[in-house]
Amino acid sequence: MALLEANNITKVFGGLTAVNDVTLTIEQGNIVSVIGPNGAGKTTFFNILTGIYKPDTGGVLFNGQTITGLRPDQIAALGMRRTFQNIRLFPNMTVLENVLVGMHTHLHAPFWNILLRNRSLRLEEGKARDTSRDLLRFVGLDEKRDNLAKNLPYGDQRRLEIARALAGDPKLILLDEPTAGMNPNETVEATHLIRRLRDERGVTVVLIEHDMRLVMSISERISVLDYGTKIAEGDGQVIRSNPRVIEAYLGKAAGHHG
Repeated sequence: MALLEANNITKVFGGLTAVNDVTLTIEQGNIVSVIGPNGAGKTTFFNILTGIYKPDTGGVLFNGQTITGLRPDQIAALGMRRTFQNIRLFPNMTVLENVLVGMHTHLHAPFWNILLRNRSLRLEEGKARDTSRDLLRFVGLDEKRDNLAKNLPYGDQRRLEIARALAGDPKLILLDEPTAGMNPNETVEATHLIRRLRDERGVTVVLIEHDMRLVMSISERISVLDYGTKIAEGDGQVIRSNPRVIEAYLGKAAGHHG
């Protein structure tokens, strides 16, 4: 069964069609990339999947359940998490605290436990702390757990975002340009980490990414958007040789010479 199905999604802002009748199916356990030139509608599409925007037409099924119209927190609680193009950490909280914040959908202590600070709350907090440290170990940040998030190097901040997304124990993670602004070394490490999300944690991954080398090396399937419309879909070989994709990236003139 498909983990995620987006069917005939359209989103219009004013007179501009940002996403035009896009259908995308994500199979469980896959790494899928959504690519396209700037302004192709990729982030808008992610925002629809995660409940930030409601589609004008079409619908989204996640794990067999209709999620169209649900709030982002409700969708996150069902097991879909994301990172953002612009890093959104709590800069003045520690690395560990940032991950603990990501666990809020899994903490169930009733209000009076919090008031009384009783044993069951302490147990739950202790468990959350252990899980958070486990996630920090997974992304290679446990030794920096007491550092403030704002003091981390850029690549580490991206890793922390992924650890926080993992804190909700998601079935699916959407990564919006996870290697943007990284140096080549950091990009190689990020590629390795994305692969481990699927191989070691069993998380299905969908990413928006501009680094074509990364996309081709990591993705089972690639979907290409151009001006809000899906123009191609398939594995790396199919996408690499598709004339419409070449044209979208290089322009018509370059396409004719290649």
